[in-house]
Amino acid sequence: MQTEHPFAQYVRILGKGKNGSRALTQEEAYESFRMVMQDEVLPEQLGAYLMLLRVKEEEPEELAGFIRAVRDTIQLPEDATPVDLDWSSYAGKRRQLPWFILSTLLLAQNGFKVFMHGASGHTAGRIYTKDVLQGLGIPPVGSLQEASDRIATTGFAYLDLEFLSPKLHQIIELRPLLGLRSPVHTIARMLNPFSAPYVMQGIFHPGYRPMHQEAALLLGQPHLAVIKGEGGEIERNPDQPCLVQSVHEGVLSEEEWPPMFAKRHMKDESLDISRLRAVWEGRSDDEYGTAAAVGTAAIALKLMGRAGSIAEAEQQAAEMWAARKREAFGAAA
Repeated sequence: MQTEHPFAQYVRILGKGKNGSRALTQEEAYESFRMVMQDEVLPEQLGAYLMLLRVKEEEPEELAGFIRAVRDTIQLPEDATPVDLDWSSYAGKRRQLPWFILSTLLLAQNGFKVFMHGASGHTAGRIYTKDVLQGLGIPPVGSLQEASDRIATTGFAYLDLEFLSPKLHQIIELRPLLGLRSPVHTIARMLNPFSAPYVMQGIFHPGYRPMHQEAALLLGQPHLAVIKGEGGEIERNPDQPCLVQSVHEGVLSEEEWPPMFAKRHMKDESLDISRLRAVWEGRSDDEYGTAAAVGTAAIALKLMGRAGSIAEAEQQAAEMWAARKREAFGAAA
C-alpha cells in the first residue's frame, strides 16, 4: 500500500468538502508553508494547496503562520541598517503613474529609512516599480546586504522578491499558469524583512484591510497602516476618500481621509515614466500626481507619529515637497 505524503494532510484540511474543510491553524499554516519553502511538496500538491486557499480566502491566523515560515528563510546581514518604514510594491500600475515612488523618495530625503520590496511582470499590461526605478536612474539592489548599504547612504532601497525570497518569486510566477493570484501576494507584502517598526500596506480588495490588521496583531507588528491603494499599490487616490485602517501597539483603529479635490481627474492617457522625474525636479506640473505623492507621504507621516492630525500631516508633506532638491535622484542612484 502506498504511504500518504506528509503534505497531503494539509490539502485534505482545506479541501474536504463544504462541511468537512476548515481553515488551517497558525501552526498548521506555519508547518505546511515551511514544507513549501523547503521544496518538500510536489507540484500537484502545491497547485491544489494554493488554489484551495484562494477559493476559501486566507484567514489572519493562516497569514501569520505563512509569514513566519518565510521569515525563517530570510537571513539579514550582520549589523543591518535599522529601517524605519517597510513599503511593499507588488501590484503594478495600469491607470496612473506610480506616484507613490516619489512619496518614498520624499520621505527618504527627509531622513526616514525606507525599504521597498516587490515583484514585477506577473500581470500583463502593468508597469512595475523595479522597471520605473531603473528608468529614473535608481538601480534596484540585488541582496539584503546591498539594501542595507544603500539605505545607510541614501535612505532608500528597492529589492525584488526574486532576490529577497526566490521561492516566493517562483510561486508568484505561477499566476499565468494557474489563472489566479495566490495568497503569496499577500504573504510577500507583509514580510517586513528588516523588522521595521512602521509598515505601509496597499490592497486592491477592501475586504483585505482588516485581514492585514489582524495578521499584524498576531505577528506583533507595532505599527501598520493599510489602505485601498490606487491599482492595489500603496498610493492614495486624491480624488476619493481614503480609509486608513491601522494598528498601533496592539490597538486597531481606522480613520477616513477626505478627498483632496472636488472633481475627479481623468486617467492617464499614457504612462510615460519620464513625467515622474520631470514633476519631481519641478520641470513639469501634474496636479493629480503631486497630490497623490504628497497625500501618500502624509499618511506615512501620521503613521510614524510625526503629525497629530490629517491636516498637520498633509501640511508637513506639502512643505517637504516644496523643499525637495532636484539632485535627489542622482543622490539615490
